[in-house]
Amino acid sequence: MKAEQTTQTQPIRAETDVVVVGAGFSGLYLIHKCREMGLSIQVFEAGTNVGGTWYWNRYPGARCDSDSVHYSFSFDRDLEQEWSWSEKFSPQPEILAYLNHVADRFDMRRSIKFDARVKKAVWSEETRTWTVTTEAGDEVTTRYFIMATGCLSSTNLPKFAGMEAFKGDTYHTGRWPHERVSFEGKRVAVIGTGSSALQAIPVIAQEAKHLTVFQRTAQFSIPAYNGPLPKEREKEVKANYPALRHAARYSPSGLPVDTIPVPMLEMSDEDREAAFWKGWQSGGFGFIFQWQELGIDQKANDLAAEFVRQRIRETVKDPVTAEKLCPKGYPIGSKRICVDTDYFETYNRPNVSLVDVSEDTIDRITETGVRLKSGLEYELDAIVYATGFDAMTGSILNVDIRGTDGLSIRDAWAAGPRTYLGLMTHSFPNMFLITGPGSPSVLSNMTVSIEQHVEMTCDIIGRMEAAGQDRIEPTLEEQDKWVQTVNDVASKTLHVKANSWYLGANIPGKPRVFMPYIGGVGTYREICEGIANDDYRGFVRAPVKALAAE
Repeated sequence: MKAEQTTQTQPIRAETDVVVVGAGFSGLYLIHKCREMGLSIQVFEAGTNVGGTWYWNRYPGARCDSDSVHYSFSFDRDLEQEWSWSEKFSPQPEILAYLNHVADRFDMRRSIKFDARVKKAVWSEETRTWTVTTEAGDEVTTRYFIMATGCLSSTNLPKFAGMEAFKGDTYHTGRWPHERVSFEGKRVAVIGTGSSALQAIPVIAQEAKHLTVFQRTAQFSIPAYNGPLPKEREKEVKANYPALRHAARYSPSGLPVDTIPVPMLEMSDEDREAAFWKGWQSGGFGFIFQWQELGIDQKANDLAAEFVRQRIRETVKDPVTAEKLCPKGYPIGSKRICVDTDYFETYNRPNVSLVDVSEDTIDRITETGVRLKSGLEYELDAIVYATGFDAMTGSILNVDIRGTDGLSIRDAWAAGPRTYLGLMTHSFPNMFLITGPGSPSVLSNMTVSIEQHVEMTCDIIGRMEAAGQDRIEPTLEEQDKWVQTVNDVASKTLHVKANSWYLGANIPGKPRVFMPYIGGVGTYREICEGIANDDYRGFVRAPVKALAAE
């Protein structure tokens, strides 16, 4: 992997066709596509190197929960063939190395300014351009403004009383130090039990003197059964990439997973149990994605959930701890399903303890540790906040974005995010959101959804350029219809029965709106293709000559 990028020191003052915020998967692909179209592009990245999510999330055990061979770019056949993944589920350093390889291979860094956090973007109706400014003093005028900041990039740090008083070391999984962190001989707490925590806890436990996990909500998790990627599987995938990519694009999840054709409740007990075990032992999301009815049929969901709870009870030796770790009160899959390596086994270690804070909540952080409402205190040397993200909207709302008539994106989204297809928002012309709220985004293999949105964005821009147009936004009517569609589809599923970050439930004061489109990656793609074939129905475009006439 390349060394950390040297940061430019001089502020940029320029005009360009496209400004992109973020240099992760989305930002890199946008550089490639814009260059193909002959468009000038400036990318601003808050970090000191490429990688996006995989630049910031360096916590112990961080890895992808989609199969490595499918969590990758599909736009270049040579790239597909030349890169080899070492494991079934890629660890963070390998994904970051891959993105560095892509940036180097396609000479992308010259289009990126690093260590440049965008603070404001303002639309001018008079010039039909955006002015984008950064904390580093850059100011760029652009015709197209694209937020490629990722769905899980704005960290959620809880507001416990006394946090600043703690004299030990503190970390957040989403903003992990770039240098190695040692927990040798330390009493460590992990607060939170989401996906990041489930990956980090087994690794931290191997090193810490004692690890205390503070759990508010038990999580459903499927074992990864991770290991070296067999060379024969890699060879088979590379030989069939075109067909596999096509299948992924039109699948429900963005992964080419076979579904079971027989409804779960129509199967015999023996056949259903065998299917459960087959999915379980395949590792990862296969257990969930093989069942078409799991997200809509409560009886089927209950059977799958109980199967997972039984595996937890069999794994964790202490029955009291095992029962605390068994998720109850929400359907399996309604919160993001976790994929783990030895998570539940970790609670059999003598140096690991579980504290249930669902009733005896955390009262405050003290100078020496954590105090609960009951007065019980835990002395600690380090605290790891594994409290997730302000998902999907946080990284967008953190920028002061002003559309027509000075309307702020915060005001436009005060009751929850409102978009057309998750791609654009009314009153914010020429601004595109890559995998924004209202698209499958976090409910999919992100690379598939990212590529689709980048290609849609560039197709729209290409049509505008060819037609001599310089302004586009969705109509309010079509946007309202799409928001209603997203809500209607979600309301028919079991996902709305959980207080999940899909609903923004992890952020105090955030509107409770189901943000991703849950109808499936393939269905969403077909909807978008129909809209594109109808000359992007629901969008209003204005010709350049209209400016001179005003």
